[in-house]
Amino acid sequence: MEDARHFDPVAWINTPRWQASRLGLSRMVDLLERLGRPQDELRFMHVAGTNGKGSVCAYVASVLQAAGYKVGLFTSPFILCFEERIRVDGANISADDLIEATLLVKEQAEAMADHPTEFELMCAVALVHFARSGCDVVVLEVGLGGRLDSTNVIDAPEVAVIARIGLDHTALLGNTLAAIAGEKAGIVKPGSAVVSWPQEPEAMAAVEAAAAAAGDALTVPDLALLEAGTVDWGVPGAPLRPFSYGRFTDLRTRLLGSYQPFNAALALTAVDVLRGRGWAISDEAAFAGIASARWPGRFEVVDTAPLTIVDGGHNPQGAEALAASLADLLGEEGRASVDFALGVLADKDYPAMVRAVAPWARSFSVYAPKSPRALAADELAACVREIMVEEGRADDVPVRTCGVPADALRAARDAAGPEGCVVAFGTLYAIADLMGAL
Repeated sequence: MEDARHFDPVAWINTPRWQASRLGLSRMVDLLERLGRPQDELRFMHVAGTNGKGSVCAYVASVLQAAGYKVGLFTSPFILCFEERIRVDGANISADDLIEATLLVKEQAEAMADHPTEFELMCAVALVHFARSGCDVVVLEVGLGGRLDSTNVIDAPEVAVIARIGLDHTALLGNTLAAIAGEKAGIVKPGSAVVSWPQEPEAMAAVEAAAAAAGDALTVPDLALLEAGTVDWGVPGAPLRPFSYGRFTDLRTRLLGSYQPFNAALALTAVDVLRGRGWAISDEAAFAGIASARWPGRFEVVDTAPLTIVDGGHNPQGAEALAASLADLLGEEGRASVDFALGVLADKDYPAMVRAVAPWARSFSVYAPKSPRALAADELAACVREIMVEEGRADDVPVRTCGVPADALRAARDAAGPEGCVVAFGTLYAIADLMGAL
């Protein structure tokens, strides 16, 4: 095996020629067979969906940890550092463990005729690490789609969770909700339980069909039982959002988006289904886990002078959820008071994203994220200006073109002044740079 002293696991995994997304399970099956099938030593909560799946993963992992289980968590993309994608009991994989697991994967991957992709390598490293760590359960977030995603190499999970489904990655998954839902419901397997967000009818029909074909019970949270309060700023530097869901009254979450109680309700429903399958999870653990869950870059308050919020909303649903959170936080008087820092990927429906937040905009500072899929800043600026003309506010809403995320955030904060409100959103890929700018 290669000398660990001179090996950079992140650089090897991120080798450019392996970064193309190639859906399919054959490479992953081969790789894990060569590694001794580490997934067979683990039990899983498998989570797919378009919006909210990361937050649901964070909530479920936190509850399971509060219940005393050793919990692995695999998510993507990373926000602040590569290692956060692979966590055990909330701690990022260590540098030494990452090197050891990656060298094991590298030895097998480089013996394959069809080399695994970047995401497949990361997923294999995670499974090796979780097995070596002796995790009781792994919360496994789907990367793209579900049916052909690398994570779907596992056998039947304890629970397959389908978060809210929307139109995203249409070139790969299909251009209708039914087609996309069919792909995401591909994680459903006989012997699991299924928990789903109450989807739009055509998406719900696909989820119901997958559960019925597998002979699995399907549970959908009753969101009529959800009562969400407004953000409590009483604890300096640590605002909370109170809410109740069914028998879970007086819950608190540090995830402040107006949509987060809904994600928590989906997570709590999944936890109850786990409990019905014999897992020892008390209500006290549920309360503690919801309260302690962290998920950076999701309507996260990162400064107060000016009020600065970083949000990972990167599609129309995410932008609509952001707008709803701003309405909840700022009230009607907050319209036209937000200075946005915005960067997007070219394959997203970015005009719909801009329209969703337009009523709240006082200005836009736009940039191109660091991604080969990024939309050029001047193209985004032209789109924003065109929409402001449609809104009849072209003369009132300045649009600045900036070079990098940090420049856009600084421009937005300068425009806002210490008493204003800044929101940076549009892509998860810029959050580390935005945080660094602060």
